[in-house]
Amino acid sequence: MKIALDATYSVGDALSGVGVYSRELLQRLPRAHPEAAWDWFYRSQRYWRSLGQAKPPNVTRRFLADSFGDRSAELFHGLNQRLPKRRFRRQIATFHDLFVLSGDYSSPEFRTRFAAQARDAAQASDLIIAVSEFTARQVEEHLSVPSSRIRVVHHGVVPRELPPRELLPSSGEKLREKLVLCVGAIQRRKNQARLVRAFRALPEDWTLILAGSSGFAAEDTLREIAESGCASRIRVTGYLSDAEIAGLYARASIFAFPSLDEGFGMPVLEAMSAGVPVVTSNRSALPEIAGGCALLIDPERDEELSGALILLAKDEKIRKEFAELGKSHASAFTWARAAESTAAVYRELI
Repeated sequence: MKIALDATYSVGDALSGVGVYSRELLQRLPRAHPEAAWDWFYRSQRYWRSLGQAKPPNVTRRFLADSFGDRSAELFHGLNQRLPKRRFRRQIATFHDLFVLSGDYSSPEFRTRFAAQARDAAQASDLIIAVSEFTARQVEEHLSVPSSRIRVVHHGVVPRELPPRELLPSSGEKLREKLVLCVGAIQRRKNQARLVRAFRALPEDWTLILAGSSGFAAEDTLREIAESGCASRIRVTGYLSDAEIAGLYARASIFAFPSLDEGFGMPVLEAMSAGVPVVTSNRSALPEIAGGCALLIDPERDEELSGALILLAKDEKIRKEFAELGKSHASAFTWARAAESTAAVYRELI
């Protein structure tokens, strides 16, 4: 049996959430199933860069073009809601989110291109993998795909290796700073402008760090910072390496993720895994992923967000309770489980 996957998004040093998903499945599936042959397909912009990367012995690299090339695999899996125009015998596409169709969170040009790719992939898929129940409902609603063709497979989380922290002399516990952390691109959908407004309610010895590069409408957040009256306590880092982000998870006392629309919300689980109590939104996939182990707020109500931040900032006991709940909850989301659930979808279709 031969299985083909679109490996394009796994190449690069600064992987997005889709890139991490691609990397984890590509590395785990061939090793877990050595009896199968695996084709890793790369689109033109990534094929040559992929040649320097290690691969399992049962994997063959191939060039992915829309209208020509090898189509001998029993099944092709498009890992980012995109499929080539010339089809394979059987096809699966993973859908991560459809925020481009559900809100004003991107440019018109990107929205038009993304929407066309998503509709084509939905129509051409024999089965669809959605990364959350929320995304599955969006695929049904926006792309008219019946639920009988959709399977939900949650992501895993890779616990980050946290650097050592100073111990509190009295208790031996690890010392955390009075730091609110938000990880993600600075953009309208991530809602950091409201987080900046809510942060103003915290005492002056607290700091806010927005860790991420600039995205769509980032200027809204930057303007909010400039006008906040507490700009000296707010830091926008730009892109950070995995090690730098791990360092922030180790230092933070609160993780705030008030996103307006998420197909999954991987940073929430990363923060939980690192032992940071989480404040996040009560909409999209975030309640599903948080699983009752975070403080949920309406992301469009500043007072709810500021209230949750104040509660955690003032009450160390509540912070500790949510940190312990979150850590236990995040441990159930493993990439090994995600890979095996994905393989089960392959077996069902073949």
